[in-house]
Amino acid sequence: KTDFTEISEKTVNAVVHVKNVSIAPSSSNPLYEFFYGQSSGGGQKIVGTGSGVIISPDGYIITNNHVIKGAKELEITLNNKESYKAEVVGVDESTDIALLKINKNDLPHLQIGDSDNLRVGEWVLAVGNPFNLTSTVTAGIVSAKARDIHISNNLNKIESFIQTDAVVNPGNSGGALVNVRGELIGINTAISSQTGSYIGYSFAVPSNIAKKVVEDILEFGNVQRAYLGINYEELNSKTSKDFGVASTEGIIITRVIDNGAAKEAGLLANDIIVKMDQVKISKFSDLQGFLGSKRPGDIVTVSVLRNDEEKEITVKLKNQFGKFKYGRSDFSEYFIGDLQPIPKKDANRFDIDYGLKITNLTNKSLYETYGVKSGDIILAIEDQKVSTVEELERLLKKYQNKSYVELHILTQDGKVGYIRLREY
Repeated sequence: KTDFTEISEKTVNAVVHVKNVSIAPSSSNPLYEFFYGQSSGGGQKIVGTGSGVIISPDGYIITNNHVIKGAKELEITLNNKESYKAEVVGVDESTDIALLKINKNDLPHLQIGDSDNLRVGEWVLAVGNPFNLTSTVTAGIVSAKARDIHISNNLNKIESFIQTDAVVNPGNSGGALVNVRGELIGINTAISSQTGSYIGYSFAVPSNIAKKVVEDILEFGNVQRAYLGINYEELNSKTSKDFGVASTEGIIITRVIDNGAAKEAGLLANDIIVKMDQVKISKFSDLQGFLGSKRPGDIVTVSVLRNDEEKEITVKLKNQFGKFKYGRSDFSEYFIGDLQPIPKKDANRFDIDYGLKITNLTNKSLYETYGVKSGDIILAIEDQKVSTVEELERLLKKYQNKSYVELHILTQDGKVGYIRLREY
């Protein structure tokens, strides 16, 4: 089927123009900047533009996180020229997905399709607002799946893009990639270009990953990440020789982490992961893409090569702490150590009424890098004061997908400074 008129007419009404008014530039990454379309020059006020996709009749909209990052004000313009203020419901920097909401009902919207069923060579349409124009439709085919193009600086990034040759240009970011049935199968995110304009390839976040992020934001308020609990290497002609294995495709497990899902299920070092739930795993981005659509507690079938024989193992996925649900102080204990509200003696000594005292520093890298010690006091995280473990836990969970967070530390000798807390 190559007549896209009906699908185009349906899709353009569900794709919106996103206007981001911010005070400072939100990114210096050239692969991001071109997506903002036109921006104001001079002065502090920056106006960026992008696209978004309506996914429900009551006004929920998916876009890219980088389209709305740093926004002081967001305005959504529908295809019929009606404009509405938007609120940010939640964001996920790891997948570059954001969920917005406008106060409007009975909206045209797209059904979310299954991106796992997408096949290389299949026709797709890219719909967005390139160059700050009204909705534009371009057609192309799926060129590849599970592509990692290293566009993100986030240490916890998930990059498993759909690659197409549909024309995508500045302002398309956050727009829809749809199949010939008019189903949303991707969120347009990037193009392969150093010039800021299309030269042959474009990339989209798969709908299964975007859908899972949206569901998590609505149900939990944050994204629930699933982990296998392994260290691994991607096999190719070189690494297969290094490990002494015949296979040149798949993920070889180099270490099984204690308390992780893999350990509990019986996966072993030197097992080669080749499939998960019958989805072929030949490279790292395949694994990323699969796990990016799962959450802790999900049960999956992992196919591995062990001693040259294929074996199926059932695994119940966990979170990064080796649990199915977050505990009261998982983040603070893992990233920092044991904490308590500031004792009265320290409050009087330093004349403060907030803060958390580190009673047992377990993250040794904080000492090795910054000299943080047990007895030091955490005053704030990302400039937000903390007085209880619950407050710190909430903020660490909120910022878990950032490359780092800034902690405001008061040492026992009265010195104050900022440190960067990273996941090592």
